[in-house]
Amino acid sequence: MTDNDDERRARANSTATAPAYRRAEADLPGARTRRRRRVRRLSRWLATAALVLLLAVGSVAVSLWITPMQQVSTAGQTVAIGVTGPKWDIEGPGEVDLFGQHLPTKVSFLGPVRPRLELRQIALGEQIAQFAATGSDSATALQSALVSGWVHYFVWQLAVAAVIAVLLFGAAAGWLRHGTRRTIGLIATGLVVTLAIDAGAVMVTAYSVPARLKTVRSLQDMVGATPLPEPATDAARRQGEVRTVAVIGDSTAAGLGNPIKADPSQSDSVCGRSGDAFAAVLASANGWDVTNLACSRATVRAGLLGDQVSRSLTLPPQVAQPAVEQADLIIVSVGANDVNWASMLQLCAISDNCANNAEQAYFQQQLAAFSTDLLQLISALQQLPNHPEVIINQYYDPFPDDVGCLADHGLTESKRKVLQSDLAALNSLLEASAQAAGFTTVKPDFGGHGVCSPYPYVQGLSDPAPFHPTAAGQLAIALADQYALHAPAD
Repeated sequence: MTDNDDERRARANSTATAPAYRRAEADLPGARTRRRRRVRRLSRWLATAALVLLLAVGSVAVSLWITPMQQVSTAGQTVAIGVTGPKWDIEGPGEVDLFGQHLPTKVSFLGPVRPRLELRQIALGEQIAQFAATGSDSATALQSALVSGWVHYFVWQLAVAAVIAVLLFGAAAGWLRHGTRRTIGLIATGLVVTLAIDAGAVMVTAYSVPARLKTVRSLQDMVGATPLPEPATDAARRQGEVRTVAVIGDSTAAGLGNPIKADPSQSDSVCGRSGDAFAAVLASANGWDVTNLACSRATVRAGLLGDQVSRSLTLPPQVAQPAVEQADLIIVSVGANDVNWASMLQLCAISDNCANNAEQAYFQQQLAAFSTDLLQLISALQQLPNHPEVIINQYYDPFPDDVGCLADHGLTESKRKVLQSDLAALNSLLEASAQAAGFTTVKPDFGGHGVCSPYPYVQGLSDPAPFHPTAAGQLAIALADQYALHAPAD
């Protein structure tokens, strides 16, 4: 073979292979284009999936927020049923809204959302067992009502979630400028995903709650309150002329710091009952037979519903006294000792800032505990055989005006506002409980007659019972109660 043959063969091979290289070089841009298209499609798919998931979760969350609570009534009790906000634990308590206080239930529920019960009306009588005692028939009726309300809530919630999903996904399709076909596809996909999330997450709770609610025989089962006495059999509350009155409560009603009543008994002396107390004023002005059972340091648990030990003397429960059982009218003044108001006042005076988280958290805890005790008190009053009218007195503001005279004792203007806010929270609880029970509530006005005014309605720091009403303050309370009795009905 000659050199010429080798050259010809090399040129032939070069000619034969050149088109293949050129074809490969020509195909490189197409491959890159296809890869870019695949990446773009995957990115669009992931973005769409993220959008669908986000809007679906949002639809469920908004539906839980805006779906109205379902109201059920049974034996005079009115309860609204809804859900709490989403939780991050697998199982935990629900919530009972009691006179504005949010209390955890003693019953635990599965799932990220839990039932929320709001007590809106209490009308206790012969069917008191519905919410304040136990009884087989009433317990069954209560369970059925709660389960029915729960089922109705989630039927509404599913419908609301579906409507919100259609609106949100329709808006998203318009924003993305989808055509009709793609818009329908996005809405359908979003609706399916929304209902799947709702069924998978929310319905875990929805399916498990009825069985848990069927264990609830009374409100005590939900919030762990102390059981009440057996109910009276006559449920009709008598409305008639006031002849006999019983005043129950704490040192405000006792008239602490004012001159002790004439010919005091041992309990009168121990409790600080005064002849200037508003009970005595009402008796004198109206000719009523008024019995003042109020006692200094009394609380609902230790004083009104339970025994109170004071200076080695054991006093029986005020509500259990014959004067209360036979009264046409009962006036209640309680709450300050239950929430340790005096301690809060002292702590605020010595603190740099009594609006700090620790003190306010403590006060809210005290309010929550008091709300369950207050329910027991209201229930006991509604069970009295004589079915009296009931007035629940709210607390007066001891410093409605200037507090300059207390500056040397640590009470500043900013601290005054914090204490007024705490007092307003206590009064709101008292007002809500009275309204739920159908009782009358009264708030005496001490405006212009605070502790630093020239003519105070409250005792000063050098008086026997600082911040308690003077004789003039007791008169103001009596006038407020008197007006409430004769005020025209709404």
